[in-house]
Amino acid sequence: MALPALATVDQLAAWMQREADELPEGAALVLDVASTIVRREARQSFTRGTSSATLYPREGWAVLPQRPVISVQEVRRGGQLVPADRWQLVRDRVRVLDDQAVTVTYTHGYASVPADVLAVVLTLAGRVLTNPSDLRQESVGSVNVTYSAETIGASLAPADRNLLARYRRRVAVVGLR
Repeated sequence: MALPALATVDQLAAWMQREADELPEGAALVLDVASTIVRREARQSFTRGTSSATLYPREGWAVLPQRPVISVQEVRRGGQLVPADRWQLVRDRVRVLDDQAVTVTYTHGYASVPADVLAVVLTLAGRVLTNPSDLRQESVGSVNVTYSAETIGASLAPADRNLLARYRRRVAVVGLR
């Protein structure tokens, strides 16, 4: 199932200080693509939802990949339901009694998109709509406009990546068996 865009066309119009009907027809598509780019960079969906993840606990702890974690519906080991008194949710981790693989079904995500994430999506979409031909420079008569490198293509600028860095996991531990 495709996730919804992290911003609306009305929000984009307000961000660009325009009326929604002044935006090109493709504005919704640009928001979808910008949202996908932001989600991939942050490795977070941001949208409230329920997911299942198969995890390999380390020292009894399994870290859930999507945050914030709202609740855990069930934990299964080898296809068998693990009773609720045999596991514990602590923030974004599940404590289990051993290091065997578990499948956790849980609810995660934000009630509304965090403001810094929304800013990155809207800024990226605005750049694409402002410079759809990916021009570096254009001149008309005595008017000369030069675009910065960050405005070329549907990619994140270093400042955008920095804003999203707090949502990414900093360390991953892989256990080899």
